[in-house]
Amino acid sequence: MSSAPVTTWSLEQTSPADLLPAAAPDGDVRIVRAEVPSPEFSRFLYASVGGDIRWTDRLGWTYARWREYLERPGVETWVAYDHGTPAGYVELEAQDEGAVEIVYFGLIPAFRGRRIGGHLLAYGTARAWDLAERWPARTPTKRVWLHTCSKDGEFAMANYQRRGFKLFDTKVELEPDAATPGPWPGAYPA
Repeated sequence: MSSAPVTTWSLEQTSPADLLPAAAPDGDVRIVRAEVPSPEFSRFLYASVGGDIRWTDRLGWTYARWREYLERPGVETWVAYDHGTPAGYVELEAQDEGAVEIVYFGLIPAFRGRRIGGHLLAYGTARAWDLAERWPARTPTKRVWLHTCSKDGEFAMANYQRRGFKLFDTKVELEPDAATPGPWPGAYPA
């Protein structure tokens, strides 16, 4: 199996004042928290958003592993809906010492390029900053961070920077080439 270099950039905000807003997209776009842990729904979002950009690390997770992860205090999934159809999501995970990671963020391919991504990222980041209000046992948020890589969409880094995220680390590693999994086998061309 061949490998290819993948660059991973880590970005952060260290104050709620760092968050820069995005214009709301046209149409009926709503963002709602998925409050009931649902491995089926979370796996659907993960595979549908990441299928064409080679998200593969969770494809082998069992139902029990998904449930265990989703039921952890401070893990939240916020879903963007366009006219009632899931368009994308942002997944937050509270960590130690007031850090919140945006673990996953993205749009289903059919919804990209419609200004939903910036709006969803800004909204999700705001929810990272106020996460402790919903989870009183958690330390108030002092830092929101994420990582993106050269396999992600071509506009990902610019969107993060437009929302006020600042680069704090860059790594290049060789990763095995993987076929594009799609939300089901063969959904997207390789």
